Amino acid sequence: MPATYLTLLTIAFGSVWMYKRSSADVFSVIAALTTVICFIWGFAVAPWGVQLLIVGLLLAIEKYYWSRARMG
Repeated sequence: MPATYLTLLTIAFGSVWMYKRSSADVFSVIAALTTVICFIWGFAVAPWGVQLLIVGLLLAIEKYYWSRARMG
């Protein structure tokens, strides 16, 4: 079970990397969809401790984003 969510997380990060490097529309959409699907699926199969960590990181990123958006 632990290898499943780590594999999905790795695929999601790889898809983000491909999305950033691709300039073609079709490949960008496929990479974005793959990222979303793998992240949601990986989140669903992850243990609750990892889920809490992910939610905490997302909340911290959101707080950082909004603090930077208010400044500039």
